[in-house]
Amino acid sequence: MKTLKLFLLLFTATFFVSCNEDDASSTDTAKFAVPVIKSVQELRTSISVTGAKQTDSDGKIYIAQNLLFYIAQESGIHIFDNSNPASPQNIAFINLGGVHDISVKGNYLFADNFMDLVVFDLSNISNITQVQTVENVFDFYPVFPDEAEFLDYEIYPGVGEIMIGFTIETRSRPRNQDLGIFNDALGNFESAAGNAVGTGGSFAKFQINNNALYTVEAYSLNVFNITNPTNTFFDKEVYMNEWLGGGVFETLFKQKDFLFVGSTNGMYIVNAVDEFNPYFVSGFAHATACDPVVVFGNTAYITVRGGSNCGSIEDQVNIIDITNIQNPTLISTYLLNQPYGLGIKDDILYVCADGNLNVFDATNSAELTLENTYEDEVKDVIALDTHLIAVGINKIIQYNYGENHTLEVISVVNF
Repeated sequence: MKTLKLFLLLFTATFFVSCNEDDASSTDTAKFAVPVIKSVQELRTSISVTGAKQTDSDGKIYIAQNLLFYIAQESGIHIFDNSNPASPQNIAFINLGGVHDISVKGNYLFADNFMDLVVFDLSNISNITQVQTVENVFDFYPVFPDEAEFLDYEIYPGVGEIMIGFTIETRSRPRNQDLGIFNDALGNFESAAGNAVGTGGSFAKFQINNNALYTVEAYSLNVFNITNPTNTFFDKEVYMNEWLGGGVFETLFKQKDFLFVGSTNGMYIVNAVDEFNPYFVSGFAHATACDPVVVFGNTAYITVRGGSNCGSIEDQVNIIDITNIQNPTLISTYLLNQPYGLGIKDDILYVCADGNLNVFDATNSAELTLENTYEDEVKDVIALDTHLIAVGINKIIQYNYGENHTLEVISVVNF
């Protein structure tokens, strides 16, 4: 994924001409990414809660007690009553244009909204209310569209505004002296109820630890104090590149008193015994790639995916021994084409790869055994004690666990 670094692009980026030197090309057309600018005030006042809605946005899943959340990226949060997983009921929608991740503790939902953290009271699901906004705590960079060749760099945010996305326009291809080919500028883009806490998938960037909420950004860990959710406040930012000296941070998984950070150059372990003062413990490095991580017991599982925006490493699943938390070591590697999200329950590993849901016997960590494959076009899973929940593009599938590593579909929600 390529994210726009505004300070680099708008102030220091220089566009150079690529190998295409033919001025006659100016008669051709090209696709331009045109920034969409909105006022911060408009974004903050546009938050609303409505009845159930359909979605056409890619998303993530999150489960908290009997509620199932579908986080439609940069669109909003769809809430389902999942008391009966065989028949989930779409009951409410939080219109939240800048959302990517959520966490839930008790009756309170925490979500990002572009540059802000917002808190909602879910105690009356028929009357969800926004109870707190912590302003200007996130860096928001819209995803640069893959199909664009050029950027209309003359459009950029003014005071009190941010860039929230792009539209695509077909225009005349610029002459070399006016605007260089966009390829040379890509270096400025990076891949880039009670107190019960909910559970997210392997691509989660939010985690709750007692009275602290952690959110991971490209190079840092944000720590929020949620002791009193209606008075949530930003506690500190921990610059993890000072600890780790490497890649872009992508995912966050919690087991007991430790955080496991999936990054583009490895998995890193953070001690969070003191919830408000997490610190680096150790890491496991690999070549540049995209990689969520999940942990069960003394074993961590990482899907490592290469490709256009992720790196050149061969696609694989890495199994890591974390018995000695100070020195994680590689147990084995399983080659698997285009792996994405994953989940683990006891000694059964579920991996989404190439659109399929693969079920592995992980009893022997030194040698995963593929038991079953389901062609269900899913990208991430949550392996609950009761059943498995998977998410694809605009769909949620719930499965019962069966004998011999089988899964039985109990419900499908299509958007």
